[in-house]
Amino acid sequence: MPHIALVALVVDDYDEAIRFYTEALGFRLAEDSARPDGSRWVVVEPGAAGGGTALLLARAKGERQRARVGDQTGGRVGFFLHTDDFARDHARMAAAGVTFLEEPRHEPYGSVAVFQDLYGNRWDLLQPAG
Repeated sequence: MPHIALVALVVDDYDEAIRFYTEALGFRLAEDSARPDGSRWVVVEPGAAGGGTALLLARAKGERQRARVGDQTGGRVGFFLHTDDFARDHARMAAAGVTFLEEPRHEPYGSVAVFQDLYGNRWDLLQPAG
C-alpha cells in the first residue's frame, strides 16, 4: 500500500536542525549520511520507535531555496504533530524553548496549539479527540 514516507523540510544548517528536532521536539535521528556532493541525507522521525512519515532535513542550496527556509507554506500551518498526551508534550516542548504562538485550545476535533520550528515554519501540536 503506498504511503508518504518522507517530507523534505528546507533548513539553513543540518546540525542546528538536528538539535532542534531531536532535543526540542523529541524526534529520533533515523539517518545522517554523507553524500558525494558534500550534502547529507538527514532523516528525523517523531517518537522513539519511528514509523510513519519522517522529515528529510535538506540544507538549502542557492538563493531561491534559502528564501524558502521558514516559509515553506506561505505562513500557514503546514505540519501536524500528533500526540497521545497533549499536556505532557506541550509542557516538555515549552520547557525546551519551543515557541508556541497561542495558548492551547480544546476544539471538537481535539486539543491543539500552534508552534513554530526554529526557522518559523508553523506546526500544530494536536491530540485528536476520541
